[in-house]
Amino acid sequence: MKRRLDLVMPGTMLATIEPGKQAGPGAGMPFSVAPGKGGMARAQEVSATRSVAFDMLRGVLARRRTLDREMTSHNGYRRLPARDRAFARLIVSTVLRRTGQIDAVLDAFLERPLPRSGAAVQDILRLATAEMLFLGVGAHASVDSAVSLTTSRGLERFSGLVNAVLRRVAREGGAALARIPETRNLPDWLLASWIDRFGTEDAEPAGAPFLAIPPLDISVGTDAERWARELDATVLPTGTLRRKFGGAVSDLPGYADGAWWVQDAAAALPVRLFGDLDGRSALDLCAAPGGKTAQLVAAGATVTAVDRAQSRLDRLRRNLARLGMKARTLVADGTTWRTGRLFDCVLVDAPCLATGTIRRNPDSLHNRHPGQLEGLIALQDALLDAAGELVRPGGRIVYCTCSLQSEEGEDRIEALLGRAPGLRRVPVSAGEIGGLDAAVTGAGDMQTMPFHLAGHGGIDGFFAARLEREV
Repeated sequence: MKRRLDLVMPGTMLATIEPGKQAGPGAGMPFSVAPGKGGMARAQEVSATRSVAFDMLRGVLARRRTLDREMTSHNGYRRLPARDRAFARLIVSTVLRRTGQIDAVLDAFLERPLPRSGAAVQDILRLATAEMLFLGVGAHASVDSAVSLTTSRGLERFSGLVNAVLRRVAREGGAALARIPETRNLPDWLLASWIDRFGTEDAEPAGAPFLAIPPLDISVGTDAERWARELDATVLPTGTLRRKFGGAVSDLPGYADGAWWVQDAAAALPVRLFGDLDGRSALDLCAAPGGKTAQLVAAGATVTAVDRAQSRLDRLRRNLARLGMKARTLVADGTTWRTGRLFDCVLVDAPCLATGTIRRNPDSLHNRHPGQLEGLIALQDALLDAAGELVRPGGRIVYCTCSLQSEEGEDRIEALLGRAPGLRRVPVSAGEIGGLDAAVTGAGDMQTMPFHLAGHGGIDGFFAARLEREV
């Protein structure tokens, strides 16, 4: 699936809490429940927050929906106060990132496996365990809220078990967690594929950054140093601005004025491979939500943006309108859409397993599997073939995926070059991507890894290759 977080929608709240820090009810943090005046009403609000978090977690794990979809479609979530929405999202995201470790802790304290009918109970236990072990929420608040949630969902017969297990988690969970490797959170197939591709030495470090709450990365059209000061951000070696999460994105300086957009540092690199775009015609074949489209426009290109989903293209149009940018937009299937003109530059940001963006989309750990590869590969090949027909002689194609799977990266380029002799690979240099020498592959493509720029908080995993059509 194509990543959807290049741009954050107005009003999105971003949590400030990191694993190990106190958070939640009674902890004195943004989501705390203070005793005293109004305490009962506030406790009811927090109960609603956990109830919404439970619904969203069930939506991802039981119904295989994306967390993004749950947040946009759940009426209860949208009605919560902004800080409570942020807390609900934080709890669910933590469970999705840490399910392997959480389940291993719970297994140690369950005398027997839960029955099939107890799947919902397992999710209640997961939420409370995540609060206590990773978010620092007080045991009393977490345990009592979990028991109340169990009863409110018609699962009263499990309330005693929930109480007993979570009290053991509160007492002994930290020691149990210390014995469980973080790679336990990665699906076996994914870890095995990384070991096969990168070797054990790089495979395990690749997985570790996915467990951290990601920073907020920002792309600006001009004057990065000025906006770094305005936003209390750091300018990364790649040129992206980075700041800690905190508050509503739409409340930050420059957002309403369209001065910048949210985009991971790695996602901002592929467009750079086109070189000078001023006055050139550019086609974005899989354009929504529009982060790379915005880059193309900001660089001076005349852009045609194509996406096959009306709702996604509508989102792109809203984002471009906020930024004060213009592009020709079309709802069409990029694999079959053709026009009477050819373009100087064609960008293919292809749908993929998105294994490079798990830290921003932790639901990918649960709703992606290798059985999806065959269909995605066919789609990626069809998009590359279309790009080859739509680029002018001497023009360039940049193909990219937010994936760490070789099947979706260099394998697709080798297959394309084997069937399209009129195209050639143009190797990437480290200077074009912020000096990231380690991200340049032996074949001359770009493959960022989550542990690249580790001193700055890491980046997403992204593959990109540059091709040129012979004159």
